[in-house]
Amino acid sequence: MKYLAPSILSADFWNLGKDIEATLKGGADIIHFDVMDGAFVPNITVGPYVLERLKEKIPHVTFDAHLMINNPDAYIKDFVEAGASMVSVHIENVFHIHRTVELIKTLGAKAGVAINPGTSLDSIDEIVHYVDYILLMSVNPGFGGQSFIERSVVRAKSLKQHILDKNLNCLIEIDGGIKLDNLHLVKDYIDIFVIGSGIFRAKDIEETTRRIKAFLSDV
Repeated sequence: MKYLAPSILSADFWNLGKDIEATLKGGADIIHFDVMDGAFVPNITVGPYVLERLKEKIPHVTFDAHLMINNPDAYIKDFVEAGASMVSVHIENVFHIHRTVELIKTLGAKAGVAINPGTSLDSIDEIVHYVDYILLMSVNPGFGGQSFIERSVVRAKSLKQHILDKNLNCLIEIDGGIKLDNLHLVKDYIDIFVIGSGIFRAKDIEETTRRIKAFLSDV
């Protein structure tokens, strides 16, 4: 099954609730919640309080918290308690990645490890045995609306083959520059598709979400 996860980073925060509702009506499976601290990445976004308010309004929705922050271990519990049922941290800034993954799982959430475009896939060769999903960044993290890095296709294919060869129960998520017109490039290798501007900057959010979901469902 293919999952669609609109990223609120590109949403209109004046109409955030309505924008999210439009994606859900269009068939979105997960809401992707980008957390940035202005240190690990050059931008500052939202924290657990915002997630908690959203979860109160739509308790049935799966929230995926992507922590692009330094010292994520100090905040994981806050995000899980706020309502995140998926939490990912970056391989680039976690010293004891296995311990962090186990912390996420102990708190009751699915554990993911994110990897930047310039980081070798070899760095996740061991942790892939323990995580629920790998978040493959197809742009450099920090800002929405960036262009898809074409080499991500090769990386996605390689990671998928690696997981299949080892018979691992690990999903692959992709985030960055994904739109309806380039979904076909990675569709065969990806399980969870994070899409920000490709959905939230469309004239009709609900219809665009529906079209993307239909394309992903056409296997």
